[in-house]
Amino acid sequence: MRRNLRLILDMGAVCAFSLTTLGIVTHPVVSEHESRSPATAAQQITFNRDIAPIIFANCSVCHRPGEAGPFPLLNYEQVKKHARQIATVTASKYMPPWLPEPGPYKFADERSLTSAQILTIRKWVDGGELEGNSADLPPQPKFASDWQIGKPDMVVSADRAFALPASGTDQYWNFILRVPISETHWLRAVEIRPGDKRIVHHANILVDRMEAARQMEHEGGAGFAGMDLRIESEAFDPDSHFLFWKPGTVPYVYPEGMSLRLDKGTDLVLNTHLQPSGKPEMVQPSVALYFTDKPATLHPMLLQMENDAALDIPPGAKRFLVGDDFKLPIDADLLAIYPHAHYLGKDLDAFAIFPNGTRKDLIHIKQWNLNWQAVYRYERPVALPKGTTISMRYVYDNSEDNIANPNHPPQRVTAGNRSSDEMAHLWLQVLPHKQAGNSEDPRRLLQEALARHDLDKNPANFEARYNLAALLQARGNVAEALPQYAKALQIRPEDALANNAYAGALMSAGRLDEAIQRLMTALKSRPSYFDAHYNLGNVLAMRGDFPHAVAQFRAAVEINPEDANAQTNLGSALAQVGQLSEAKLHFERALEINPNHHLARENLQELQQEMSSH
Repeated sequence: MRRNLRLILDMGAVCAFSLTTLGIVTHPVVSEHESRSPATAAQQITFNRDIAPIIFANCSVCHRPGEAGPFPLLNYEQVKKHARQIATVTASKYMPPWLPEPGPYKFADERSLTSAQILTIRKWVDGGELEGNSADLPPQPKFASDWQIGKPDMVVSADRAFALPASGTDQYWNFILRVPISETHWLRAVEIRPGDKRIVHHANILVDRMEAARQMEHEGGAGFAGMDLRIESEAFDPDSHFLFWKPGTVPYVYPEGMSLRLDKGTDLVLNTHLQPSGKPEMVQPSVALYFTDKPATLHPMLLQMENDAALDIPPGAKRFLVGDDFKLPIDADLLAIYPHAHYLGKDLDAFAIFPNGTRKDLIHIKQWNLNWQAVYRYERPVALPKGTTISMRYVYDNSEDNIANPNHPPQRVTAGNRSSDEMAHLWLQVLPHKQAGNSEDPRRLLQEALARHDLDKNPANFEARYNLAALLQARGNVAEALPQYAKALQIRPEDALANNAYAGALMSAGRLDEAIQRLMTALKSRPSYFDAHYNLGNVLAMRGDFPHAVAQFRAAVEINPEDANAQTNLGSALAQVGQLSEAKLHFERALEINPNHHLARENLQELQQEMSSH
């Protein structure tokens, strides 16, 4: 019987900015007499000596041909042309885009200008935008002409381009990228090329190990629309890595021991946010894969906090507060963080209250801007001991004073997946620690605590109810799992995965008739569901109904002929109804797939003895 755990992915998109900010050159203090004299060349602020290092480190990565910046900033003439605009947007800290306030934990690759750098730009503009001595000009930044971290081991692309209309609302389109591998690989990095960066606002990858997204795909392999993308998994395999792109993103190479597993039969689903440019565009993204021969030894997971149920923001509300609090059941290290809201988000604060009562900000954004959302990785992991409470407090502004408000006059806004709706999400990448004296995967303990936490807030949360049931079942607590599955199916009676998983628990409890009904419901919802056919074959065989079991195992083998267990069980059922020659073929096929399949080998030997005796 296959265990089933659904892990729901519903994320807004993020980006990571990764360039080092260079310091400015300081100048010697001049005497009183010198200060009254006309400025000398050494005292004047020039582009070549003072401004170019700031621009090259913080602006040129996006402001260059082929990137999202609306104009290039690679030389004196280009920067001078936009000098006053640059002084204005840096003074307001609109550029470069860096939202977090300084806090107790430093983020890696912070891209923000110091007050001294901002003042230097202003003085340069006020002083006449001098070019300076060419000998002072640092080398122009070098950018890879191809993939940023070198030649990839594999590139996967969308089968077909998506036609983005010239005008209209933003589009959310999902491309399915099929990965042609025949065995498990481990990834050390990925690099996303989403298409023309002028029209792609952001993109993020979800790993689909069941090829479930293909059921939503349009005919011809064009992908499918939607922002609310949910990928289901039938094994406990929580998401572990942030896989996102936004203008300015530098590919992230995973730390030693944190490679990402990629199995045969896995699809990458690229969820893109596209913005019409005024003319028709064709979008056909690709993703570079970088492999490593080192399997993962450390297993982080993405933990989601949210309180969308509290989002019912009346028009005119300037400080609408939404919060959530989650107490860690185990020790964990916090590696990265991503807060998310839409256009009404104003002040987003996430903090930790440690067991000794100390409070420290994990991230605080006083001026949220949806257009510059990002994943923020910590320079060093933040140790969060067991009993630490992680809290989020988000303030929303639904008044006319909020220039980002999409509604004029303001309208009531509730939770939803459209950009005109709102979200209150906080994603954290944590590395949970094993607990002394407890051999259980610490990710399971964290997932169970999170499911119970979500159900305390909202008993009608289907995903939390299902996940709790599956975790209890996997632990062997079938009696506790059964009522949780039943409650989940009260919320979504036709859900195929939940019916299949519930059937597994019912079979363990000996309630075979009920299991059959649940499996038939699953197959009505999803006729090509391999596991439901396989499990229905098993329960029918347990009741001695081998003719009908044969039909179910046949269906399973037709869907997945490479499954050795299905081949073996079909052979066993065929042998029970006297079809020995065909049974032999399926035992042999199972051993071709898995030469070490002991049951297939034992059954084949027994069958051969029986056939030779007749």
